[in-house]
Amino acid sequence: MSALGVFSQLLALLTALLLAPLLTGWVNQWRHWLQNKSAPGLLQPYRMLHKLFHKESVMAEHASRLYRLAPYVVFGCMLLASAIIPTLSTDLPLSPAADAIALVGLFALARVFISLAAMDVGTAFGSLGARREMLVGFLAEPALLMVLFCASMITGSTSLTAMVETLAHRELTIYPSLLLAGVAFTMVSLAENARVPVDNPDTHLELTMIHEALVLEYSARHLALMEWAASLKLFAYSCAGLALFFPWGVAQAQAPMALLLALPMLVFKLAVGGIVLAMIETASAKMRIFRVPEFLGTAFLLAVIGLLVNVLLGVG
Repeated sequence: MSALGVFSQLLALLTALLLAPLLTGWVNQWRHWLQNKSAPGLLQPYRMLHKLFHKESVMAEHASRLYRLAPYVVFGCMLLASAIIPTLSTDLPLSPAADAIALVGLFALARVFISLAAMDVGTAFGSLGARREMLVGFLAEPALLMVLFCASMITGSTSLTAMVETLAHRELTIYPSLLLAGVAFTMVSLAENARVPVDNPDTHLELTMIHEALVLEYSARHLALMEWAASLKLFAYSCAGLALFFPWGVAQAQAPMALLLALPMLVFKLAVGGIVLAMIETASAKMRIFRVPEFLGTAFLLAVIGLLVNVLLGVG
């Protein structure tokens, strides 16, 4: 474990913590602009977190320890997921743990805790949101695994670090399977991050909301951790997509000068990705909840077709 590797890991953690709310504010700002609305400030998520952390927490009398512990577990899972994705450098102390299956497992662990916490207090909206969240998870996680396996067939490893190193420094090659996997990954990301067309982060209607129903009973610092974790999840998915499909700009091991250039490159790619996400949300309509399985089923089918294309072309 080199000193540069430890510095890269700490820089990746700090980048995730600071840029995740900024990415959320950037997407919200562009979505309002594209809809010809008055946009909130770019730093609005930071102001919201600051306000929530300074408020007094109010909890239900019959809330269990699980309900109090869930925000910390969810936040920790999302932060760890952001840390194992090679966003700035491939020389990371957590690289041995940066496995595709481990990444999906972290997302699944966070989903289980937030769903159990939503059902713990016994409110109708919490239970409704938990059931819908588990429905999305049961369909999105297999599709995400197929996307990651599609990339792992090309690189010959399920390690995220190995995937990035292979795809970034291999001769320019067009893989039809990655195109299919990229479309599937985009669909899964929209569903997992409660974005339009699966969910609308701006709505508070009990008949349509998923994420809002899960955190409806939280307040103060617990709500702040949940909202920060949601921003970290969007950041992690964005970085995972950039690492798999646009891996250029990630520093190699023992390359300090490349590490200095990796941060501006990451900010640029996230800015472009945020604009694309806002355009997708603006051009899409919120679908009904019973259409979500069809949407995610299509994503799973595209990822499986990508795997079959790899097999037919003898990739790997």
